Amino acid sequence: MSAPAAQLILRAPGPALTVQDLGRPGYGAQGLSRGGAFDPLALWEAAALLGLPAPVAAVEMPGLGARFEVTAPLRLALTGAPMQAELDGRPLAWHAAHPVRPGEVLRIGGATGGAVGYLTPAGGLETPALLGSRATHLAAGIGAPLDDGARLPVGPDPDPARPACTLRPAPRFGGGTLRLLPGPQTDQFGPERLEAFCAARFARGPRSNRQALQLLDRSQGAGPPLWHLAAGAMASEPIQAGDVQITGDGTPYVLGPECQTIGGYPRIGSLHPEDLPRLMQAGPGDLVQFTLCPDAAQAARVLVAPDTLLQRLRQGVTPLLRDPAKMTDLLSYQLISGVTAGDDLDR
Repeated sequence: MSAPAAQLILRAPGPALTVQDLGRPGYGAQGLSRGGAFDPLALWEAAALLGLPAPVAAVEMPGLGARFEVTAPLRLALTGAPMQAELDGRPLAWHAAHPVRPGEVLRIGGATGGAVGYLTPAGGLETPALLGSRATHLAAGIGAPLDDGARLPVGPDPDPARPACTLRPAPRFGGGTLRLLPGPQTDQFGPERLEAFCAARFARGPRSNRQALQLLDRSQGAGPPLWHLAAGAMASEPIQAGDVQITGDGTPYVLGPECQTIGGYPRIGSLHPEDLPRLMQAGPGDLVQFTLCPDAAQAARVLVAPDTLLQRLRQGVTPLLRDPAKMTDLLSYQLISGVTAGDDLDR
């Protein structure tokens, strides 16, 4: 009789925690957008830390985490936006993979930078798959936010003896400059509107969710946005994540992973795919700015293939060295031959 599958147990989860992977590509014609993680790069970083051949399903945590327990020893990777984390009261490094044992409590609090963090078990979450993915797609009614007491099945850890390790994440927390690729309506905006749009500095607005991120201009005074373009009788057409739509009042919205597949607002351009994680990880107070890449074909040629990306990330993985000043269990280690904590015979 096979042993029961390990489980990841959630307590007091923050709002909108979901199971996410790389989503469901290829169903746009049926009206289903890809969905998946806000920050796919965080899943690739987790795969590198855990020694996996590809990303697996993880817990996505927008802004706030939860308390986690496991029913069997396994490794957990913490990637994406840095968040407050501790294991049984001991601070844990972010952008790292740690072994966790039954009885230990992993507490993940609020984000200290960026917007969305990820917790990835080494065996991946094995929740039911649909159309080749385990990703929750709230807009399509696939899955739901995780509840208090949820018990998520976890696959076998392929290398349970692998020691704790860390990597330096790709810089994408705190806003910055985003490359804008031309789209079907870019030319209709004209040089003056494009120049005004790229000169503006934007912050994430309150009407942001997994379908789209609202951008609020923080550099312009009162008055209508200079880049406003009336849609007129523009016909609806296919759209995708990363497209930048300008709505009727001139507000830009960048389409997210659960966007609709058809839209009728004019698109001033589309984010370079490699810059989408930077936007998704911009916190409420972080500012972003756009720069237009006139040659979309040339920009697309610099995209890194998945296998190359994973190889590069693996090269940056190093052993996680604990700071002796923060080790509450320091005396339990035999640091010098013959010198111990003094209670060896009592244990």
